[in-house]
Amino acid sequence: MKKAVVSVINDLVTDQRVHKVCLTLRETGFDVLLVGRELPESPPMDKRPYAWKRMKLFFTKGPLFYAAFNIRIFLYLLLHKSNLLISNDLDTLPANYLVSCLKKIPLVYDSHEYFTEVPELQGRFVREVWLAIERFIFPKLKDVTTVSRSIAEAYKQKYGIPVKVVRNLPAGDRVETKPVGKEEINVPEDWKVIVLQGSGINRDRGGEEAVLAMKQVDKAVLMIVGDGDALPAIKTLAEKEGLLEKVRFIPRQSRKKLYAYTTAADVGLSLDKDICLNYRYSLPNKLFDYIRCGTPVLASNLPEVTRIIRKYDVGRVLEEYSVEAIADGIRKMLKDDYKQRKAQNLQKAADELVWEKEAESLKNIYRKYL
Repeated sequence: MKKAVVSVINDLVTDQRVHKVCLTLRETGFDVLLVGRELPESPPMDKRPYAWKRMKLFFTKGPLFYAAFNIRIFLYLLLHKSNLLISNDLDTLPANYLVSCLKKIPLVYDSHEYFTEVPELQGRFVREVWLAIERFIFPKLKDVTTVSRSIAEAYKQKYGIPVKVVRNLPAGDRVETKPVGKEEINVPEDWKVIVLQGSGINRDRGGEEAVLAMKQVDKAVLMIVGDGDALPAIKTLAEKEGLLEKVRFIPRQSRKKLYAYTTAADVGLSLDKDICLNYRYSLPNKLFDYIRCGTPVLASNLPEVTRIIRKYDVGRVLEEYSVEAIADGIRKMLKDDYKQRKAQNLQKAADELVWEKEAESLKNIYRKYL
């Protein structure tokens, strides 16, 4: 079998997109090796049907980390056999591109976000460095995929090459998920449940506004499930505002357990702010998780998210972004059996929005290199 090496800069454990890409490569006929990093706090890897390797680095963040990671990946790829390279995001692209050129190995680039437009880079010199790398390599790439139509169009306009859209949809295997009981999250039986989930509950993604909105929502609790750099501030805010009775903080969960929490909710929140192009063009994983779990969505008015919600009629889109508007949207969705009324639409959307259908275009790319 020909060997595909997949590179990603995270610790592999919770990256469902990369996991699904590896499974798709195997289904197409490749022997797969996934390479990432290991941090001191990284959970142990679960059992995978493909090989994987996690590298330990002395640096864990900043320019030295990115340089060290690319050097390690470059040396590893240079010294090990491969027939196809899969680079995930711009921070793995320099090493992969250089090895691709030196060893004449085909390279497929998968951009999980509009990397140079993430808020962490705005107004910083390091953004110019990443832009220079992108401008040098991107026009030379033959096979590029990304997660939303808006990002694909932006890249095509910028660099003049076609970019295929492969949305990060859930796998189609339907694991029966029993919702968590209200006693497990210490909620009265007659209270409603709202959920905000994600592995990136960061600044400007609506956590603070969701907490403050609970002041205006009676007989309901907000579950924040996951982790992110904004969580300490969100917890402090909930305590300061006397809202700990109406907010539950639940750490990162396995996919099955996450779905158990999400299925129990009456409303799912997707509240990213339109503060940068990366957020504006994003198509958050939580949107599809909510749909998969039969939970109607209240979302900020971002083009990709709005397109899905309105196409399938599975929730509400905020006309303005404010605590008051969020609270009003939640109150309206908790009335009149809203979740039950949207159940058929949510089921139809969940049946259509599955990775196995979306991945056909990926398989067409991979088959060229078998």
